[in-house]
Amino acid sequence: MTVVSDTSPINYLVLIELQDLLPALFEHVLIPGAVRRELQSSEAPPQIGRWMASRPNWLEVREVTSTLGELRQLDDGEREAISLAQTTGTTLILLDEKKGRQAARERGLAVAGTLAVIDLAARRGLVSLSDALKKLERTTFRASPQLIRAIIEGS
Repeated sequence: MTVVSDTSPINYLVLIELQDLLPALFEHVLIPGAVRRELQSSEAPPQIGRWMASRPNWLEVREVTSTLGELRQLDDGEREAISLAQTTGTTLILLDEKKGRQAARERGLAVAGTLAVIDLAARRGLVSLSDALKKLERTTFRASPQLIRAIIEGS
């Protein structure tokens, strides 16, 4: 299965050293050029830049030449990720930001975020949910306590 990802899920999974969950769950991950640029930006954590410098074969960058005008309210990465998912016929997109998730759903895409990836991996026995959430807490990732509790209780 191929998925398209925005910056945030890759960023946080690399920061907590669980990036290998992506190919284990989805095999192939596409990112648009804007996401590559965000991940390689001087503003990205150094760990992300190092990882991108030797990015794995399962991560493929595809340039997006046009995006939908009605997605102007989104940042470049979200806009291009949604456009890439639509042009490639990918049905699942990895997004964390609320506006991006809403826009993707409005276009018929299934959406999963960083927490959903971790939850799915835990359900498949690939990772300890509590350990992964503890690592995530040590980053700048933010989610409501209710959402975290729902994931823990649902496991």
